[in-house]
Amino acid sequence: MTVDQYQKRRDRLRKSVRQHAASLLVTHPVNVSYLTGFTGEDSYLWVSPDGDLLLSDPRFEEQIGEECPGLPTFIRRPGESLAEVVMGQVSGSASAPLGIEAHRLSVDVFDAWQRQLPDGAMVKTSGLVEQLRMIKDKDEVLRIRRAVDVAQRVFVAVRAQLSARHTERDIADEIERLTRVLGGSGCAFKTIVAAGPRAALPHAIPGEHRLGDQPFVLIDWGAVVAGYRSDLTRVLVTSKIPAKFARIYEVVLAAQQAAIAALKPGVPVSEIDRVAREVVAAAGHGPRFNHGLGHGIGLDIHEAPRLGAKPDLTLEAGMVVTVEPGVYYPGWGGIRIEDDVLITSAGHEVLSSLSRELHENCVDLLA
Repeated sequence: MTVDQYQKRRDRLRKSVRQHAASLLVTHPVNVSYLTGFTGEDSYLWVSPDGDLLLSDPRFEEQIGEECPGLPTFIRRPGESLAEVVMGQVSGSASAPLGIEAHRLSVDVFDAWQRQLPDGAMVKTSGLVEQLRMIKDKDEVLRIRRAVDVAQRVFVAVRAQLSARHTERDIADEIERLTRVLGGSGCAFKTIVAAGPRAALPHAIPGEHRLGDQPFVLIDWGAVVAGYRSDLTRVLVTSKIPAKFARIYEVVLAAQQAAIAALKPGVPVSEIDRVAREVVAAAGHGPRFNHGLGHGIGLDIHEAPRLGAKPDLTLEAGMVVTVEPGVYYPGWGGIRIEDDVLITSAGHEVLSSLSRELHENCVDLLA
């Protein structure tokens, strides 16, 4: 990313802020990073009609100079709180009313600021930066592609060494290690590894259950590359394919394929969700698909847009979403298949290439 690209992001934000307030105080660290390139913490960005100001402290002064050359910066003194700095800069400013990220600011801080400012000097806003982040530019898409590539190479390497003695935790730890070895800065989230019945927990925490004791294992993992994330899920069969497993697997795969095929600009996210759920419901498993179909990925692992029944939102070129239908039966297990998909002007592109076919996801465990 260049300085000009970050400036263009802030200029786009400035235009959208005008509909709500005179200026905006960006307090969410991920949003600050998106708008400036700064990767530290405990810093706010003030976007006003007169320009931009990054409010930080001496720990980051040199880092800001490296990551955000030319960006106006105010460095607070040791012992001076960030809240005090904000009030010092904003009080008496012509950039009022001040918009704040209400969904990212604590009630305590909001109340403290409200007591120090005149009535009407602050306006609650929500999701202004997140709306910009929904549409990825070429650089962001490239970083997500790299994160997908790292995650896939990690999976291939881990799969090749799976042993009957391996526990869920062993696999999760190896995914973490290989993610860094193969070029990622870390895992995109806490890796989910769930064997047999524990796969009925969509967010299962890896434990001491051994692969050799169960007929299948669900692995949900991702990598971070240059700040951007990937998110994939596969279920591996570790013994003879159980008949019930095969039937449900094909239903989940069909639901995912139908949803992916429907992805294109202009389609409501609720329509994508409906397409997937109809496939699952027609097979008699509707109530067991008990989470959202997917979500946006980028700097955060869960960001807009959400693929669900309620949001009144249509897909646009540049969005990157997961598509992850699942069916879960307590005491038996669960099946989820997840891939990352870019919405293009012509339709969509699946960024992940790991096979989703059942026969391709059967493994012979090492002793």
